[in-house]
Order: sequence, then structure tokens, then C-alpha cells
Amino acid sequence: MKFSNTYIQLGEAFYQRTRPTPVENPQLLLWNSRLAEQLLLPPELTNDPRALAQIFSGNRLLPGSEPIAVAYAGHQFGHFVPQLGDGRAHLLGEVIDRDGQRRDIQLKGSGRTAFSRGGDGRCAIGPAVREFIMSEAMHALGVPTSRCLAVVTTGEAVYRDTPLPGAVVTRVAASHIRVGTFEFFAARGDYQAVEALYRYTLARHYPELLHQGENQTIAFIEQVIDRQIKLVVEWMRVGFIHGVMNTDNTALSGETIDYGPCAMLGIYDPQTVYSSIDRLGRYAFGNQPEILHWNMARFVECLLPLIDTDITKAKAQLAPVLAAVPARYDRQYMQMMAHKLGLISYQQEDRDLIVSVLAGLKDNHLDYTLTFDLLTKSLTSKDVTSQLKHELGEYFTRWQTRVSAQNAEVQEVRELMRRHNPVVIPRNHHIEEAIQECEQDGTTTLAEKFLQVLRSPYVELAHTAEFQDPPRDGDKGYLTYCGT
Repeated sequence: MKFSNTYIQLGEAFYQRTRPTPVENPQLLLWNSRLAEQLLLPPELTNDPRALAQIFSGNRLLPGSEPIAVAYAGHQFGHFVPQLGDGRAHLLGEVIDRDGQRRDIQLKGSGRTAFSRGGDGRCAIGPAVREFIMSEAMHALGVPTSRCLAVVTTGEAVYRDTPLPGAVVTRVAASHIRVGTFEFFAARGDYQAVEALYRYTLARHYPELLHQGENQTIAFIEQVIDRQIKLVVEWMRVGFIHGVMNTDNTALSGETIDYGPCAMLGIYDPQTVYSSIDRLGRYAFGNQPEILHWNMARFVECLLPLIDTDITKAKAQLAPVLAAVPARYDRQYMQMMAHKLGLISYQQEDRDLIVSVLAGLKDNHLDYTLTFDLLTKSLTSKDVTSQLKHELGEYFTRWQTRVSAQNAEVQEVRELMRRHNPVVIPRNHHIEEAIQECEQDGTTTLAEKFLQVLRSPYVELAHTAEFQDPPRDGDKGYLTYCGT
């Protein structure tokens, strides 16, 4: 691996130079061979599990690696925390992948840093396995996301409510620049650092804007907002609930990052919350679009002095940009939902249909993923049609009428729906079963089988049916935790 680290060039105010804390007995638990190929890892390395365990536990550094812990701040559940940072993560460096894209390689659970805030800097095996499975599933579903290259067990216990086996997870991301990174410097009034970070982010993630004219910063903000809208629309399409949608978990690359107390929606209800720390439901499934808008407002605040030294004038320029976010999101969301329902061309009057179908799901306590899968199958199955007429009643009949009125080929409609409606998602109870096997037995048979299915979420494989079932209790009382 040919490491570099362009982020270091920003200066030491942006990070702490720190090495991972060695672990006692590293063993490779999960390995992402597909991602390893994408990252151009050499076969002599990938064919040596012992070497991989040493490297991706942090016990051994590869040439060119300059580990750092990155500084950032953030609004957590609406409250500003001026210093957060990588409290249990080490950015080993950057590599150029097969497509010529720069990727961060970061260890998580690799020991304490100056940003640990009293934590032990470690990670239990459960959160590591969850991030590996969830991020791979999201990637296969077509959702922009960071990914995991490896999970390495440490041979050491970590102490939460009870002692748990420890692990280090290797995260691969387009970068780890967050809204909270900008907030870190803006809160200190260090706008020289804000501008340096802006220039770096522009070059790394939005190079098409480098030669933009005098409105470059506004164009940059528009592009950042657009990526966040696209990301949240994709979350809503597949039923993903981030669970801790703080500004420090909002990546400027537009990727999903930090799979802490995340979960997948089962029975459709916009107020669904599974995060144990989201006691007021701020980050409920249906609230995610509003939080996107709120987070973007916090981001814009950081850049006001770059727009105009007269903050009042800067606010006047950016107020229309922020005011337009809900409408921009709504257009993309409605178009996405139209495609889930097989509507080739969205019409304004389709809004009522979309709203009514979702109301039917909620009123009848129906599973989000299963129902849209059945709607897709109903185009060619009389049995499924009969089932949905019973479950959705007038909502289904109204949908059938609208789809038929398109005068489109059934195959075209079905293909459109299937591209937007997965047959399988990483259901919460199956993730828990896979984690339990890893924790108790140290084996990954179930996790690997699950991953094989999740990597083809739009087709039915031999084992797909084993992971399609909703939980018997409807996820009642189910909680996820941040893992720190």
C-alpha cells in the first residue's frame, strides 16, 4: 500500500500526531477482499492473514503511514460541543484506488488520543461487526457510504456494561472531513483555518468548482447541500435510520459515515427510533430531512465570513440558498418515491398517491421493504395482487389504476421498481444474530452468509429467503447503542 497524507499539509491545528496502541493478540475476523482489490492491495499482503491482523490492528505501520487523530467539533442532539475529534480512531493515511480516487484508511478502536475525553479508545466486537455489515449492505444498495476493509479481534476485553471481546475496524472513506471540522475552527474565530479547510475540501471533493468565478463559495455550498439531499433521499428509499445525525457525523463527501446506533426501518412509521441515546426522537426516520436542513444551516454559518466580511450581507446572500433546501429535497424525494411505485414520469398529482400509499402502510402496520417488494411482484403475480388487495385495500387499487394509465410495458415498470426496491435489507435481528455468533464463538459463518446475500440486494439468491423475514415482535423495544 502506497500511503500518503495530504491532510497533514493543512497544519498541526487540524490533528494530533499519534500512533495506535498495540493490542495483545490480533486475529483477522472479517476481511473485505473486494474492497482490497479496489484499493490495489498487493496479493503478497492480502494472502497473509497474520500480516493483515498486525497491520489493521495498528500493531504494525506500513511505509508512508503517518497516523493522526483528526480534530473536529459538532452539534450533538442540537447542543454544540466545541471539541470532539477522533477519540478512538487513527487515520493511517490515504491511498489512490483502482479508479484514481483518493481514499482515507482509518482504524477505529485503535486506542486513546488527545481527543478521547476520558474514554478507553477501544471498540467492542459488536459495533465493529455492525459497521462492517451495515456499510457493505449500504454500498450494495447503492447508497453513498464509507466501507470497512477489516475487523480484527484484539485478544483483549473492553469494559462497557459487561466485559466484551475487543476489536479494531478499518474504515475506508472518501475523507473524514465533517461539518464539525469546519465548526471546530469557526467556533474559535480561526477563519484562516476555515478558508484553508474550504480550499482543501474543494480540491478533494469538488474539483469541478476550482475554476468557478466570484460565486465559487456559494456554488460549493450548493453542491454540498445537493450531495446531502441525495444521501438522505437514498436513506429514505431503503429505510435507513442513522440514529445519531449530528454535525460531526455529516461528511462533506456526501457519504454515510459513523454506523453507531443505526438501524433499518421495519414496520413503516416515520416516528421510528431505535437509538438508545435519542430519547426525544430528534433523529427519527421521518425527521431526517429536517435534520439535513438544520445541519446545512450550521455548515453555512461557518462559511459566512468567506462570503462577505459584512456578515449581514453574507446572510442575505445565503438565506435564499437555505430557504430552498426543503423544496429541493421534496422534489428529489417525490421523484424517488414515484420510482418505487413504478411511475416512470412523476406528475404533481402523484403526490397524493404517494402520501396515501405510505399512509396505508402506516395504518395497516405493514413492513416497508416487504410491501414495496410485493408491489413490484404484484405486476406479474395474481397471488401477490390478491394479498395486497387484502392488506392495502383502496390504496392498492388506486396505485394499480395509476400504473396502468401509463400505457407502459409491464417489464419496464417492473425493472424501474426493482432498481428502487430491494428484496433484502440488513434487518436488525439478523445483524444481532451475526454479532452474537462473532462475540460468543469467534466465528463468522453466519456473518459471511449474511454478507453474501446483502451484496446482491436486488436479486433472490439461494439463501436470500433466510434473511427476508421481519422480526416476530416487529422490533418492539429494540435498541441500538453507540458502542463507545
